[in-house]
Amino acid sequence: MPVLTSRFRSPFFLCNGHLQTVLSALLPARSGVTFQRQRLELVDGDFLDLGWGRIGADRLVILSHGLEGSSDARYIRGMAAALNAVEWDVLVWDFRGCSRETNRLPRLYHSGETGDLGAVIDFAATRYSRIALVGFSLGGNLILKYLGESNPHPAVVGAAAISAPLDLGATARAIDRHWWNRIYRDSFIKSLIAKVEAKAIRFPDKFDVNGIRQIRTFEEFDDRYTAPVHGFRDAEDYWNKTSARQYLGWITVPTLILNACDDPLLTPESFPVMEAEGNPCLFLEMPKSGGHLGFIDLVRGFEPWSERRVAEFLSAKMKTQSQINADLRR
Repeated sequence: MPVLTSRFRSPFFLCNGHLQTVLSALLPARSGVTFQRQRLELVDGDFLDLGWGRIGADRLVILSHGLEGSSDARYIRGMAAALNAVEWDVLVWDFRGCSRETNRLPRLYHSGETGDLGAVIDFAATRYSRIALVGFSLGGNLILKYLGESNPHPAVVGAAAISAPLDLGATARAIDRHWWNRIYRDSFIKSLIAKVEAKAIRFPDKFDVNGIRQIRTFEEFDDRYTAPVHGFRDAEDYWNKTSARQYLGWITVPTLILNACDDPLLTPESFPVMEAEGNPCLFLEMPKSGGHLGFIDLVRGFEPWSERRVAEFLSAKMKTQSQINADLRR
């Protein structure tokens, strides 16, 4: 029953989910990894921008960012550096509309768009036979849904999801209704509205932006834009179909879910104890503190503990699998 006891301990003055979340977001992006850029053309005429962090390893981690993030996010660059240090090559990818150049089609990205992730994995698997997936927040929900909704690519051997909202409806409603989450909600909504307004200039027949700046909640935004643009009936339909929790029981590769109990953006529905107890491939770790994509313990300055934890988890699982393979060959 892989519900893990966490070793993470935050300093007493950072034992608060909001402090961890805000401090992590305000810190500058770390240097040390230079991504080699490449464009992946998709079959529907759109594209995804990729970034390679290669050290010459024979195994690869694909990193998926969070809502309104990108490959330039601090948590992406930090995790890339941590994984390079333990002999993983890294591939980061920008969701549609999140790279330095807007995507070509009217559609953008959403929490359950596993088709684009699958295209990235298929492309990477032409070069690597062992691939792990790491997702942050929305990207965490995305990779978990990919792993559980159907058989993943055979090259995928492990995964980790950090601060993943596994029930999107519960998360959206909590962010919309709780005053203490207003700073996060307003920042996300402002960024999303700007993207829709830019799309409306290019595709005026597909986007009605009348009154768009009066939108104040995720439910309003997803009802009006995310759902219809991506083929869902409404926000509830979108949330229900793309939430990863319903797929956790079918995950078949070693997968770590790292969600802090004081994460201000998560609700109890994002702590799948029952699913972890029922699936030997699912490892649920719930530190008492850590916030949303925080996990700052100051052991190595402002390098988050989550980077070391994910690197440790993936490397340990690969070592175990290598030993199993060696035993089978005997």
